[in-house]
Amino acid sequence: MLISTINHVVFRRLLLTWYKSHQRCLPWRITKDPYKIWLSEIILQQTRVMQGLPYYERFVAQYPSVAALAGAKEEEILRLWQGLGYYSRARNLHQCAQTIVAQYNGDFPTSYHALLTLKGIGPYTAAAIAAFAFKEVVAAVDGNVYRVLARIFGLTYDVGTSKGRKQMHQFATLLVDHMQPDTYSQAIMDFGALQCTPVSPFCTTCVFNNYCIAYATDSQKTLPVKTNKLNKKDRYFDYFILQHKDAIYMKKRVKSDIWKGMYDFYLLENKQHLVVDQMDDPLFILARSYHLPITTFEKEERHLLTHQRLFVKFHKIDLTVAFLQEAKQLFHQFSLVPFNRREIEALPKPILIQRFLKKVDLS
Repeated sequence: MLISTINHVVFRRLLLTWYKSHQRCLPWRITKDPYKIWLSEIILQQTRVMQGLPYYERFVAQYPSVAALAGAKEEEILRLWQGLGYYSRARNLHQCAQTIVAQYNGDFPTSYHALLTLKGIGPYTAAAIAAFAFKEVVAAVDGNVYRVLARIFGLTYDVGTSKGRKQMHQFATLLVDHMQPDTYSQAIMDFGALQCTPVSPFCTTCVFNNYCIAYATDSQKTLPVKTNKLNKKDRYFDYFILQHKDAIYMKKRVKSDIWKGMYDFYLLENKQHLVVDQMDDPLFILARSYHLPITTFEKEERHLLTHQRLFVKFHKIDLTVAFLQEAKQLFHQFSLVPFNRREIEALPKPILIQRFLKKVDLS
């Protein structure tokens, strides 16, 4: 295996020189406020900067301090988060803010290890806050950093394993600039995002191409090593829009899943899509007895999550007063509540439901 000839001092010098000319102008880069830095880091988990930026701006405008965020209702936060996905981030964000207000008088802990004790703050986020806000000499190691270090130094640690991530973190810690850990950490992240990109990195114009092992061995596609590929599970959803005049019945999800606290339609899930006229669900047995027509929207929607592929069909049932009177107990059992369109717009919903409502006329 080739070993890079670049030493740590030269690596930092070249990286920081590149950063002076290429750094991104981002609002959380021009502040030392740990609240805003923390907020940006949570939003940017699994989210591209350009997608996350408007969310960051809306959150800062509506909740300018950690105390304001702590005092908000969870539903309001989920509604503002709508479209970003990974909704546990929003719930953890809220709980973390409440902890900071209750236990720290609204002031963020100032060390990496203290930050790690907070809900939803893992090693990377704790290191980023500690380095950016408090200039602690600690390595903030994310996917960008894995990629840059693996390629330049020819590291074959398997970052798909806890052992490999630990080895990479130990190596990254040796490189942190002790005089300016904040600038160094921002520089290496930007370098991975802009120059040493996952696909088609800009190697010919790279300041490290005389030292980079991946460039010398044409191994950009294989570094960093990551063996544990995600196996996605297929799930089949049949959503039913139960409507009476301008009221649509929806339910709040209360189980501990990715959409907890959000609202969706009545849902049936099976190993494949349901044959509507053969369903033995109690609501549909009753609907058939009233001869209520069921309209199926023909286009199947597909929705990709980190570990899941959702195949979704939507159906609509126009309800009658007589049906509603007899189904009252069932609706209560299934926690179905009527909302008008204005109320529905204000509810936090999975983006899958939001997209459907935007493109379909349910009047």
